[in-house]
Parts: sequence; C-alpha cells; structure tokens
Amino acid sequence: MSPIPTASGVRHPYRWVVLLLSWAAFTMTAVDRSTWGPASVAVGEHLGVSLAGLGVFATGYYVGYVISNAGGGFLTDWLGGRMVIASTLFVAGGFMILFGETTSVAMGIAFQACIGVFAGCDYSAGVKLISQWFPAKDRGLAMGIFMTATSLGTVIANAIVPSLIESSGWQTSYHVFGAASMVVAVLCFFLLRNGSESADSSAREVPKLGSLLRNRDLFLLGLAGFGGLWGTYGFITWSNALMIKGSHVSPVQAGAVVAIFGIAAVVAKPLIGVISDVFGGKRKVLTIVVLGAFVVTLLLFGTATNLTAFMWIAPFLGIAAYVYSPLMVALIPNLSGVRLAGSAAGATNAFWQLGSTIVPVVLGVVFQATGSFFLAFATLAAGPLLGMVLMLGVREHGAAPPAADKTGDTAKAVA
Repeated sequence: MSPIPTASGVRHPYRWVVLLLSWAAFTMTAVDRSTWGPASVAVGEHLGVSLAGLGVFATGYYVGYVISNAGGGFLTDWLGGRMVIASTLFVAGGFMILFGETTSVAMGIAFQACIGVFAGCDYSAGVKLISQWFPAKDRGLAMGIFMTATSLGTVIANAIVPSLIESSGWQTSYHVFGAASMVVAVLCFFLLRNGSESADSSAREVPKLGSLLRNRDLFLLGLAGFGGLWGTYGFITWSNALMIKGSHVSPVQAGAVVAIFGIAAVVAKPLIGVISDVFGGKRKVLTIVVLGAFVVTLLLFGTATNLTAFMWIAPFLGIAAYVYSPLMVALIPNLSGVRLAGSAAGATNAFWQLGSTIVPVVLGVVFQATGSFFLAFATLAAGPLLGMVLMLGVREHGAAPPAADKTGDTAKAVA
C-alpha cells in the first residue's frame, strides 16, 4: 500500500483516521498490560505463587516490552508504521489468549514475555504515523490524545477484570482482551496508510541511526522517562495488591480506586497537549512541574489508610502519573526529526520501560521485607524525583535534528 504524500504544516483530513487507529491499537496493548494488576492475586492463588513472586510475571512482560521497543522503532522507520502496528498487535493478542491457558509458573512467565515482545512495537509505530500526518504545531494535542491509551487501558482493565474474575475466572479476561486485540489489528491492517515526509520519495531505506546515538538530549529524555515510568507502572502493577494486602480493601474496591486514577489521566492528557501547543510547544518546564507533583501525590497516597482517602487522592495521582508522558513524547520528533521519529521513540521508550521492568521486583521485595505501605510508595516516588532532576539538563531547542530532517519535508517516505 503506497504512502499518501504529506508535508510539514499541511493538515490532511485522513490524519484523524490515523490517530484513531493508532490510538485504538495502543489502547489494546495498554489493556493487555494493565490486566495483570487486577488479575495478579487470582493468578498467584491459582498457580501457587507468593506475593513477592508475582512481580516476576510483570518483569517478564516488561523485559519483552523493552526488547521490542528497542527494535520496533527501527523496524517502523524501515518497513512503515502500518505493517508493524498490525502484525505485532495481532500476535500479542494471540499470546494473551495463550496466557489464559497457563498451567505453570514457567509457562506463564514465558507467555508474559512473549506478549511484551509483540506489544511494544505499536507505540513507536503510532508516534511515527502521527509525526508524519500531524504538523509540529498540532502534535501536542495529537500526542495527548494518543497517550490517553495508556491510562484508558488501566481504566478498562480495572473496571472489567475484577468482575470477570468473580463471574468467570481470571482466564476469561485474558481470552476476551486477546481476541479484541486481534480484531483491532485486522482493522489497522486494512484501514491504515503510511504518510511520507516528501511527496516524491517512496523507497524503503534502512534508517541511519548515527545522529541519534550522538543526541545528548534524547539520552537525558530517555533516562528521565525511566524515572517517570518507575512510578507510573510500579503503581499500576502493585497498587491493587498493596491496597488489598496492606490496607485490607476488597479487590473490587481496589479496582475502583485505580479506575478513578486512570479516568483522571484520560481527561488530562489531551488538555496538557493543548496547553503546550498554545504556549508555543514549551514542554520542558511543564514536564518538570508534573514530575514534581507526581512525587508529592505518591507520598500522599502512601500515607492514606482507608478507602475514602484512596478515592480522594487517586484522581490527582492519576493526572500527575500520566500527563508527563505526552509532553515527553511530543518532544521526540523535535529532537530527532520526523524521518527517525520511530527509532527515536522506540529507543527512548526502551529506556523508559526499564523502569517498568525493574520496579515490580524491587517493590515486591521492599513490601515483603518491611510490610510498610508507605515505604513501598516512597520507593515509587524516587523514580519521578530522578526524572525531574534529569529533565533540567534537556535542551528543548538545543538539539538539532539530522540535516535532512530539519524541515520535515526532505525525509524519505516509509512505504
């Protein structure tokens, strides 16, 4: 399928179809990832896994996710976002269904890793497609809408999975969401089209990544995102179990708290994108402020002792835990150039997801050793604190993209 020529500053109506399908694919992998949180206790009881051991399943997923982010962005710049987003989402959905048939710990960890390997590519593919179809001045809003997928996935999983577990068992949730992922993948294959940064270029070229390897600002952005996702996905992975075991709320109540957490983020992400667009794309300072608020709200949540307090803090925590991500993502094409946006998005997100990979095991060990609800959340807060400090070193307009990408009009097309 040939790309449709796009140019910097041009608003093509089809861009909204691209955004919708990219968002739908990213939402499904976010649902697949977030299903583990509310299902973890039931899976652990079924397989005979200790509380601390549950973190290994999440780490298995994120190991695969980091690997696919590192390679998926390169594949996106080479083969095109449409092919990458459709094929990998379809296979990830298949492994979700297989995880629902898990009968052993080793098999479960292996399937989680396989889900992660194929689920990690749709992020960089989506960023690439949006960067092709939306001019720079509109990317804050577009990335804000796109990134609602991660928080919406948390909402959907926590609203549906606890009830599915009560009525049909934890296996059903993996079967249902796996099948839905495969359906969305088929829609992406038939309805998505790649854009091109140049009307007369259509050849597929292997991306040249030398400029990215020398880009100091992308490196700092990657490390800062590591700290942010340490807090975000540490909360998603462990908050249900911590509230159930540490504060003795019911699984359905814990799911409601995390759903509120996610709903607030769904509303806030497009809004922060619009704000950054209105103020001329100044995203560094906003990111630092949001990460600071994330530290404070995590510590406040760690001091809460009852359901009412959790309910009050959850929306503020949800906003702080998510709205830094569209700001960071919108910075990526500006620092890398549109031609290498997929590779840059994949590489930075691989750094970011290392936080997601490590934190489940670390948090499980901390809570198992201390039994302290507050210390668990203080451990989470250390991540965004690190991210806030590192963002101070990012030069928002200091990193020039590769020469061929400065205008966005001379990059090669991705078929």
